[in-house]
Amino acid sequence: MPFNRRILQLAAEMGVPVQFETTNAQASPRDPQYKALIPEVRARSAQDAATMLAEHPASVIGAVLLELNPALAQDILAELPKGLADGVLQVVSPEVSLQWQRNQTYPPATIGRLMEPAYAVFHPAMTVAQTVERLRALLKVAFITYGYVIDEASRLSGIVTMRDLLFAQDDARLESLMQHEVFTLRPETPLNEAMKLVLDRHYPVYPVCNAEGILLGLVRGQAMFAEQAFEITAQVGSTFGVEKEERLATPLKQSFKFRHPWLQLNLVTAFVAGAVVAIFQDTVDRLVILAVFLPILAGQSGNTGCQALAVTLRGMTLGELKGGKERALVMKEAWLGFYNGSLTGLVAGTGMLVMAIYQGNPNAIALSVVVWMALVGACVVSGICGAMIPITLKRLNLDPATASSIFLTTATDVVSMGMLLGLAALLVR
Repeated sequence: MPFNRRILQLAAEMGVPVQFETTNAQASPRDPQYKALIPEVRARSAQDAATMLAEHPASVIGAVLLELNPALAQDILAELPKGLADGVLQVVSPEVSLQWQRNQTYPPATIGRLMEPAYAVFHPAMTVAQTVERLRALLKVAFITYGYVIDEASRLSGIVTMRDLLFAQDDARLESLMQHEVFTLRPETPLNEAMKLVLDRHYPVYPVCNAEGILLGLVRGQAMFAEQAFEITAQVGSTFGVEKEERLATPLKQSFKFRHPWLQLNLVTAFVAGAVVAIFQDTVDRLVILAVFLPILAGQSGNTGCQALAVTLRGMTLGELKGGKERALVMKEAWLGFYNGSLTGLVAGTGMLVMAIYQGNPNAIALSVVVWMALVGACVVSGICGAMIPITLKRLNLDPATASSIFLTTATDVVSMGMLLGLAALLVR
């Protein structure tokens, strides 16, 4: 059979011994231990799940991994001790074992990590009767959606649907039935790029081929959407220093290790903002009324920066921020900061004017102008920072979402407080 020959060929290239006898070491689907572990594993990060599964036999681990999203299964397999991982690869079917080993060669968050074996692989000269007979056997061990027709070199030639087989004559050859124009994905394609490619193609399964057109595996649309949903939800936590690996079931000690370093960094940056106030201590002592407006400016400029940050991260995630468009984005956010700061500054400046007059301060008008100017400047800078921080992190080959808000909060606090106190020191005597 073409698929088995391809298995043997790839196994020889990878140095993996393969036998096609049916193994009896796999965990039974009726095993209560196997069933109970699945929700527990799904609620944990890959590292925590691997630690928990390491206490169980390889046969149980293999059965659990087969029920998971392929990306999570790959991550857990990579976290298992080497000897135990090898044992798991021995108890699953040869097709799955080889597929998992092949998937491990691709980076995380790529299509290659989501691949499943292609069982329904046929030769173009096979007849409908021969194909249906083989499908009867395959359906007992795998969920089949399409039939894939490959040539002698394992290049994908076309696909056959179940409807085509149902209405065709028994002696018809697959080469006369198959659809020659086949949409395929590449294994090295990032998940977010692949999601855009399949946006208008709601197929249940997509074949994955390399540059030579050789069929490497299949990826299910459900698995892609599930993994992308997890990536998007993890991004929210990353902006506040919460690691992607942390889940609700993550142990207390591990959660502490994930979060505490970022809080220490946040404390250091908070001292920077506090130092700005200390520099203008004389101004604060002379114009105590300014202390009322410090949190107002910090909060307003912080929100402006977070809006710019959210739009920038969304553009990166969806692939909308192409090379060369960064300058235009930064300029747009700067102008948005100016317009928003001007209008909100009028309200804040009016509030300062009313309060200063009520207190009998002779510098009421000057103070209101200071508040307006400070809020405009702070919103402009915060908009620029909200766009520049994730762009800079990306250029440094760092995760653009990781702790962006910590750096943004520091920038907006320093600028807003510095502008308010600095302008007051210069303009109000």
